[in-house]
Order: sequence, then structure tokens, then C-alpha cells
Amino acid sequence: MRWAVLVGGTGSNLLAMLQADVPVSLVISHRREVPALAIAAHHKIVAHVLDAKAIRDRERYDEELRNLLTAHQIEAIAMAGYMRWLTEKTVKAYRGRVVNVHPSLLPAFPGLHAVDQAYRHGVRWTGVTIHFVDEGQDTGPIIMQMPVPIRPGESLESLEAKIHAAEHRLYPEIVWALERGWIHMSSGGEVLWDLSQKEVESWMHGLYSV
Repeated sequence: MRWAVLVGGTGSNLLAMLQADVPVSLVISHRREVPALAIAAHHKIVAHVLDAKAIRDRERYDEELRNLLTAHQIEAIAMAGYMRWLTEKTVKAYRGRVVNVHPSLLPAFPGLHAVDQAYRHGVRWTGVTIHFVDEGQDTGPIIMQMPVPIRPGESLESLEAKIHAAEHRLYPEIVWALERGWIHMSSGGEVLWDLSQKEVESWMHGLYSV
């Protein structure tokens, strides 16, 4: 498939995907002059900026987003630091082919500042969730999660580093599973695996082994 990665920040998850040889054909950022754009340029990936400050109307913004995706024949989308809520028309056009990474074990701590939320609440476990995108905020069907412990006395900076490491390990693997056709979303929103239970368990064992 031809993948687009939607970004808006450092681009660390974009870099993890490129280092895993995910076939990224297009990068789109909602902000100008972010490190993710430099990563795209270094890897010779076509990149566009759709400045959210310049296009304030949400429907018009997403219309231009869809036009870009269509022009580049994009078939699937990975959101990575893209801090915008896709409109219903965009979700419908790519339903079951848009995934997002969120730095918590959803449904706990949705929305912004999820790592800080978990840290301030004093939970002992948080983690990373990869999910299909729907019309809600971090409410789409969960594909896979990776737990991350919060050790007594651990700093917020240390926890953030562990969360990023988990994202960089899990997200490219899930994108590759989608690319290989191992994972689908049914019309009813159920996550379906085209692997046997034994194959899934074997793959997950390798994924979680550090």
C-alpha cells in the first residue's frame, strides 16, 4: 500500500517507520518548520505543509487534506504527532485504513498530555495503544497495546523516554502487519486478524521480548 504519515512535531515515530522500511510515500504536517519535515527531506519523502493556522475552517482543511491524499494515490494513513481531529468525511473515506498511536493504555487518559496525566495520577502501569481512527477522540477500535511500568520515584522525563521507546517498537510492527494484510477492521468496528491464534501469540512474543 501507499502510506501517508501525518505529523506535527519531532517525527520520531516517522523515523522509526522509515528505519523499519515502511513504504511511506507522503508526509503531511499541520505545522511549519517541525523536525518531522527535515526527516522526510533527508529520506527523500515528498512532504507538504497544510498550515492549520492559515486554514482555520476544519471542513475546508480536511478537504485540502483529502485532495493531497488523492493526488498522491494514498491508500493508508498513519497518524504520528498529528494534533488534529479528522472530520467525518475523511474518516469515512479511509475507514479501516487510518491508524494512530496514543501514549497511554486507552481508554485511560485520552486526549492531550496523556503521559503527564498518568504520571500525575500515580498509576503503576501506563503504556502505548495503536488503534484504528474513528470519528471520536482516541475512541477507535484498539489493535494492540504495550504496557509500560511506572517505577517508584521515577521521573516524568524517564517515563516519557520509555513511552517513546515503546511507540517506536510497536507502531512500525503494527503498520507492517496492516501492510501484509494480517489485520483488518470489520464494518462493525471489530479488529480481525488473518492469522491463527498460535501465529498471533508467536508474533506478540517476539514483539514483547526486549
